[in-house]
Amino acid sequence: MKGGNQRGLPGALRGHITASQLPSPAAPEAAPSRYDAARVMPFDGRILNGIGVLGAVVETRSFARASKALGLTPSGVSRAIARREERLGVRLVQRTARSVTLTDEGRRFYDSVRPLMQGIEDAAGEAAGSTALAKGMLRVAVDSLVARVLIGPRIGAFLRAHPALDLDLVVRDHLGDLVGDGFDCAIRFGEPEPSTLVAKKLTDTRVVTCASRGYLEERGRPQHPRDLARHDAIQFRDPATGRPFEWIFVQNGRVLSVTPKARMIANDVTAALAACISGVGIVQKLEIELRATPGLDLVDLFPDWGEERYPLYAYVPSRRYTPAKVRAFIAFVTAACAPPQPSRRA
Repeated sequence: MKGGNQRGLPGALRGHITASQLPSPAAPEAAPSRYDAARVMPFDGRILNGIGVLGAVVETRSFARASKALGLTPSGVSRAIARREERLGVRLVQRTARSVTLTDEGRRFYDSVRPLMQGIEDAAGEAAGSTALAKGMLRVAVDSLVARVLIGPRIGAFLRAHPALDLDLVVRDHLGDLVGDGFDCAIRFGEPEPSTLVAKKLTDTRVVTCASRGYLEERGRPQHPRDLARHDAIQFRDPATGRPFEWIFVQNGRVLSVTPKARMIANDVTAALAACISGVGIVQKLEIELRATPGLDLVDLFPDWGEERYPLYAYVPSRRYTPAKVRAFIAFVTAACAPPQPSRRA
């Protein structure tokens, strides 16, 4: 190699390798093209901007309260929502002097992204080694029977099992707008109402037609469901229709519908049960409620016609992802529905 440094080459190769035959210095690696970058990282992080702020506004129903929760100024919250609306090209919230509500487009958007954001939060906590996956504020809407019979007596144990979780329990007689009202889930007795929510059946319970012994001593015991036409009934008003529930009896698949004479109509399960105990009339109650009320001395009138069942459902906004805190609560309610195990004698 003329003019080249061949020192260190094997003797047989000295004088036989030209400069053109030596390997060229490694060329600097070319920067990835825009296409390659898009292929490697297709997610645009800017999509997430403002979604957390939108969630705070929806849950607090106020720009001022959302700003306090996030540590921002009200004008900062307003600008974040405006930027998110501008990026999407739709109006997300409707703001008045008294309240902030989601528009139809905002409701659909929030319904889709809320479980995904919760999934990101849970995944981050799990990756960081967090043991309390059920955490944060859990907002649940339930009917009064669920609150009194299933949740109330056991809620202390549930919260002790999940110390990082706070519960906002709202009792109401209708399902309503679960997402727009800021709820994580709902638990209700009855057949699912038409909605975009995902309904999951947790259990069903027998419908029991019963009366107090005092009423039966005074009026006599009906021998067949058709005999109810000659008796006083305590009926329960269906919150969805405003009319009393129909009384249905099932025996070996045979269905019998009866319309008893209503001595009293109530829209509260506790009031209806108390009226039955005091001897006002015959009532239809759920077995799960009777089982949870100690000291009752009511008579099951038609055990041979006891195949009518009434379901309990959980409602969640999306089937794609259910947050850990919601899964924990649904599992808790499902366990509360189980009948007590008979005690074992030694």
